[in-house]
Amino acid sequence: MNDLNKVFVECRLGCGACCIAPSISSPIPGMPEGKPAGVRCIQLTEDNLCKIFRSHLRPAVCSSLKPSQEMCGDNNQAAIDYLDELERETS
Repeated sequence: MNDLNKVFVECRLGCGACCIAPSISSPIPGMPEGKPAGVRCIQLTEDNLCKIFRSHLRPAVCSSLKPSQEMCGDNNQAAIDYLDELERETS
């Protein structure tokens, strides 16, 4: 992996891949047991924005996930594919 792939980028509005692909084991408002991989977070709006993005209720794992070119790719499907692979590798 080269250093360019590690560069943080702005989150692509309306992507939502990080709220769908990975599992989250900590409680989320409306999902007290967290969420399994591939399940849409209940806090994700229809236009793929997080309802609790700036809230203290947002799980720490969500806050710690920072967008990068490597993770986000060029489109939503690339981001889902990358995060699905990461989920498989860490399960």
